[in-house]
Amino acid sequence: MEYAVEIQNLTKDYETGFLRKKRVRALDDLSLNVEPGQIFGFLGGNGAGKTTTIKTLMRLQFPTSGTARILGRDINDVQMHRRIGYCPENPYFYDYLTATELMEYFGQLFGYDAAERRRKCEDLLTAVGLQEKDWKRQLRKYSKGMLQRVGLAQSLINEPEIVFMDEPMSGLDPVGRREIRELIAGLREKGTTVFMSTHILSDIEALCDRVAILRAGRLAATGDLSELLSNADGSKALEISVQGVSAAAVRDEVEFIAGATMSAKPNGVNIQILDENDIDAVLSITRKHGGRLASINPVKQSLEELFVKESAD
Repeated sequence: MEYAVEIQNLTKDYETGFLRKKRVRALDDLSLNVEPGQIFGFLGGNGAGKTTTIKTLMRLQFPTSGTARILGRDINDVQMHRRIGYCPENPYFYDYLTATELMEYFGQLFGYDAAERRRKCEDLLTAVGLQEKDWKRQLRKYSKGMLQRVGLAQSLINEPEIVFMDEPMSGLDPVGRREIRELIAGLREKGTTVFMSTHILSDIEALCDRVAILRAGRLAATGDLSELLSNADGSKALEISVQGVSAAAVRDEVEFIAGATMSAKPNGVNIQILDENDIDAVLSITRKHGGRLASINPVKQSLEELFVKESAD
């Protein structure tokens, strides 16, 4: 398989200090692969090395050692950059251009004629949720969220095979985040690979096929999101959600079930069991007290729990 992104033993050191130079390692022997057509979530705490990785892939800085390939080509191959898109964490553009002028500029860089540039400009600015009345305003008058939308639009103007997004939801309100989530999900349907770094864990859970978690520049965990969120100890605990019954009414009987735990919720109770053979016993108890089954689900750790565990020192 030709991977969309291949990173092998990537290391990046910075020099700090003035008189007494000291080297700080931002990336430490990082290796990972991203399959084509996926939305790949890139996670880590502040200073973990996420932005350093993306900037290195974009050739905005150079690695101390190691190699990387995008779409089967070395990152030093400039021609490959015609096939990718990039939206930085804090997009910065020429302040006195309007959104349409900026999109026209990028369209010319990719060789589109006037009619095609106009069409792409209108389609993409609409897709990212920028209101038409703002298309002719100078970018210096835009809010951070509006600039973020323009940054996303320009990253897609060449219909890239893979797009790199560093905190794409930064500065967006809840409506804007939903619109951009739908846009990113639509990219996957078109076969576009998305490499996305974000701190908003709910967006990762809603969008990503696979994730990687960095800790101090090193890869702490990677894999399918569903696999990473399954119980690390391999247990098969289940959570039974019941409505119409109080925790106080069933507590004494539930406590007789080995390993069962319980938590109250509005108009009901959640009961965790360790063995699926105990499902009938729980349902019998709750129905006797007027409860009705809402759901039965395997117990998984949340992405927040996984992120905190893997990001901890």
